Amino acid sequence: MRVFVTGGSGFLGRALMERLQAASHYVVAPGSSLVNLQNQGSLKDFESDHYDLIFHLAAWTRAGDFCRRHGGEQWIVNNQINTNVLAWWQKSQPQAKLVALGTSVSYINEDAMSEDLYMDGNPKPDYYAYAMSKRMLWAGMTELGRQFGLRYLYLVPSTLYGPGYPTDGRPLHFIYDLIHKILRGHLFGEPVMLWGDGHQRRELVFIDDFVQAATKLADNPNNLIVNIGAGEDYSIRQFAQLICDFAGFDFSRIQFDVNQFVGARSKVLDTHLLNTLLPDFKRTPLAEGIRQTIAWMRTEPFYMGRSAHDSA
Repeated sequence: MRVFVTGGSGFLGRALMERLQAASHYVVAPGSSLVNLQNQGSLKDFESDHYDLIFHLAAWTRAGDFCRRHGGEQWIVNNQINTNVLAWWQKSQPQAKLVALGTSVSYINEDAMSEDLYMDGNPKPDYYAYAMSKRMLWAGMTELGRQFGLRYLYLVPSTLYGPGYPTDGRPLHFIYDLIHKILRGHLFGEPVMLWGDGHQRRELVFIDDFVQAATKLADNPNNLIVNIGAGEDYSIRQFAQLICDFAGFDFSRIQFDVNQFVGARSKVLDTHLLNTLLPDFKRTPLAEGIRQTIAWMRTEPFYMGRSAHDSA
């Protein structure tokens, strides 16, 4: 099968490409240095090629309070990217099925995150522009599919984690920030300060699990939105305690800064549809996923290198 991937250099993109190539698929994933998806016609060099499947993963966003600080820019950049990819799909690759990535911050109710509610209401102000750009991606896919008879699938992930997270200095998603701080607290005696009171709750999906689900769902069904989550969440304190157990760090030494930005208080996706579509889907246990992530981070100089003020 011939597969085209946008965002192939990202955390998810690299993991997805490894799985596709291991399955002997022909994969094309031009990097941003070759193709700037913000530019109209940026994919013209690929118009004559014919792909069976397109994974659209590219987006301009970061962890932490990035969405709050860059909402206007996010609206422009992400809508440019999405419009150009959708136009190329409709005009040049109508035979291909498009699998695109949504975001859980599009949901407005932390207690009701089922697919039929994805477009309801106004997303939280801190994530409004990014969430709405992702909703517009879904709207564009469905309208193009309806008008031109195209096939598509829209996947909404919980926070992804596992080995291989980018080490380019970008803000860390919360689980990497927790591991980073606790490991350094253990190794170098640095203070461990976590944002919030620790009672906010999060859901994690191991990167390999998401890729497995995405590639299976790419075959079937068509024209749906599907949440891919773990089905359960944990408090930041529970994550920290688990990391402390692996790292050998005393949990009681952790401090919490209740004045810092914490985002949503709780976030767990409804996975009834996923469980129906993939009844045999096995998820990596949280403890095993955390163990693998910690083992990888311990080998990364970016995370484990001493700070400038540390002694040699």
